[in-house]
Amino acid sequence: MSELLPGIDPSILNSDPANVSTTIKLILLLTVLSLAPSILILMTCFTRIVIVLSFVRTSLATQQMPPTQVLISLALFLTFFIMGPTFAEVNEQALTPFIEGELTQEEAYTKAVGPFKEFMSKHTRQKDLELFLSYAQMERPQTIDDIPMTALIPAFAISEIKTAFQIGFMIFVPFLVIDMAVASVLMSMGMMMLPPVMISLPFKILLFVLVDGWYLVVKSLLASY
Repeated sequence: MSELLPGIDPSILNSDPANVSTTIKLILLLTVLSLAPSILILMTCFTRIVIVLSFVRTSLATQQMPPTQVLISLALFLTFFIMGPTFAEVNEQALTPFIEGELTQEEAYTKAVGPFKEFMSKHTRQKDLELFLSYAQMERPQTIDDIPMTALIPAFAISEIKTAFQIGFMIFVPFLVIDMAVASVLMSMGMMMLPPVMISLPFKILLFVLVDGWYLVVKSLLASY
């Protein structure tokens, strides 16, 4: 057996079934952790939040201020805050019973997927979901539980991206007005060689600070869910 499975201790096959079960659970846990980045990005509100925060930085034209690490960290903690009830429901209904041996792997997966399906379906456009259902020639689901994850996840992702770009457009408009006003003033003064962005940057930062921009952006993101 050791020749067929190099690096595997054959004694594990003859060990206590409880130990084997624990080993399998650890392997499954490591598998889930390896997929955690994809789950975090495509099945939560992280995508919308990080795109909107990136739009804020781009509209301000502050280059790398705030740094990317700060934006990602803020988006991460906002995601945990918004997804808190969903994570708690998954832990209560699926993860804890599975660890305690009350549920099988299939039952735990079914119960864990339910809260995510409910969250994603609330923020997925019907048009996007029908796109993937029609492409895969799937029947129209009657309930949320009938929606396949293979269609719901990409539909939710593109819906989140569209919503994020809509919010980003609204963020861009006031700063664009400032850029146009500064450019018009410089042209009327004959200062065509002076970059308008250099002059408008302090005014955009001042406007953003006066209206408490970060508070308004985060408030809008929280209200969108």
